Formats: sequence, structure tokens, C-alpha cells
Amino acid sequence: RGVLPLESFHVPGTLAARVRSGRFTVRINSDFEATMRGCMADRAEGTWINEDLIAAYVQLHELGLAHSVESWREGRLVGGLYGVSLGGAFCGESMFHRETDASKVALVALVGRLREREFVLLDTQASTSHLERFGCVEISAREYLGKLRGAMGLERRFD
Repeated sequence: RGVLPLESFHVPGTLAARVRSGRFTVRINSDFEATMRGCMADRAEGTWINEDLIAAYVQLHELGLAHSVESWREGRLVGGLYGVSLGGAFCGESMFHRETDASKVALVALVGRLREREFVLLDTQASTSHLERFGCVEISAREYLGKLRGAMGLERRFD
């Protein structure tokens, strides 16, 4: 399973400069459904995100379990990500961008929020070359389940 260790999350220098530049305004849960739709559109062919899934996740969002981290520029949603928080775990589902670095800025903001709120697990589902730049690693199912069990036992709030 892919996980991004929060304690060793790495922000490449050029991205750190982009975050500091203020080019994007980061918002939390400002437009959850539009963030999901951005992820759906970003995948075009063969996306696993469909109307039924959006409806289900919107319900999870209304229950306070699913969240979006969004990058905005000049009043437009230009990137972001969404996932589910349970206890001290955040399970990332998908991300998208319409402008360079917009989803990466959202990821940096997500990690900052999780650290601030003392989450212990950021599940990325799989490790990709894109996520490996930030320190993402693959762990065994056994190790993952142990981390998930520990995280689920914590009381944490994402929002």
C-alpha cells in the first residue's frame, strides 16, 4: 500500500517557492463536489469516478467524513484533491489540476493540515513516481493494517 509518511514529507524547492508565491489560494471543503468533478474530468477515458460515486462521496462529505483541499486562482477552481478522514487517518482518493502545480500546492496544504491536527496516516493507495518525489513509500499489507488500526483508534478532526 502506498503511504506518505507525514513526518518525512518532502517539498521540492521549486514547489516550496510556488507555495510561498501565493499564486494559489487554498480552501478546505469550499466546493467538494466540483473537486470530485475536476478529478473525474482529469481522467477522461476510463475514469472510475461516476455519478453514483460522486453522490455517495457527497453524502460522506455532508456527514463530515469526506473532505476536499482546493487550489483557487482568480476565483476559479484550478486544482485539488479529495479523500476520507477516519480517526487519525486520511485516505486520499484522487487529485486533479488545470494549472501547473495546483494539485501539488493542495497536497502540501493537506499535509500541513494533517500535521497540525496530529493525524498519523496519509494513505495514497499506491506509490507513483509523482508521489515518490514527496517521500511516498510502499508498505506491506500487514504493516498498513497495523498503522490503520492505530490511526482509527485516535480521535482527530479534519475540519
